[in-house]
Amino acid sequence: MKKIKFYVLSFSLIAFVCLSLIGCNDNDDSSQTARVMVRMTDAPGDYDEVNIDVQDIMMKTSIESGDEGWVSIVSDEFTPGVYNLLDLTGGVSLLLADNIVPAGFVGQIRLVLGEDNTLVKGDEVIELNTPSAQQSGLKLMVNQTLLAGATYEFLLDFDVAKSIVEAGNSGIYNLKPVIRVSTTAVSGVIKGMIDPVLEGYQVEVSVPLGDTTIAAFADESGAFQLNGVPAGTYTLTLTPDVASGKTPIVVENVVVVNGEVTNVGSVAFE
Repeated sequence: MKKIKFYVLSFSLIAFVCLSLIGCNDNDDSSQTARVMVRMTDAPGDYDEVNIDVQDIMMKTSIESGDEGWVSIVSDEFTPGVYNLLDLTGGVSLLLADNIVPAGFVGQIRLVLGEDNTLVKGDEVIELNTPSAQQSGLKLMVNQTLLAGATYEFLLDFDVAKSIVEAGNSGIYNLKPVIRVSTTAVSGVIKGMIDPVLEGYQVEVSVPLGDTTIAAFADESGAFQLNGVPAGTYTLTLTPDVASGKTPIVVENVVVVNGEVTNVGSVAFE
């Protein structure tokens, strides 16, 4: 069987897959299995907290169109419950699944949510309505062939800004998850450090990708990381909170290679 690990990251829920060979031993027939890890991350959103009730991670291990072939792959260390997506920034991740699965084709993974989903704006705690179909499992397309003896890490990038929808001016908010799935085998990572840190101010780090943008916030230490960036040459922009009085930093010609981490080093605001 192949081992699979699943992680959850904050602010841009990206599905991130990392490939590495698994060594053979007496207890692991790696010629027929692969390891899978799943993480969840979060993309920027204008809220103080976004609390998501994560109950299970499942994988579809067949190409059948029905509900056959779904298996739970959560790790023993994972505790179902409520997690604040905004705690998962700067490369921080929550391990959801770490398991061995059969080598071969994987069509989908399923993120199963509970009903205890809320957001916080100021002092107000607002319930997020979650359609029953999503509570039973939000299906995410993977379409990945797992090679025997390899490790795959899937990163689920949760776009908070697009996932929370207010019903007109009613004050009622619906949770309609918008999640992008990526892998380190077909994408790379950009990371770096803001030094010195802009204490008390958020900094958004982003690169353009076609008609969209891959973005994340730096953490309190100044570390930042963009996951799921396809190979290519990018212009990286670091945009500080307007209240900081600082101007954005632009880093040109950032080269990303699939399956590798591009470290842009330390950057400083003037």
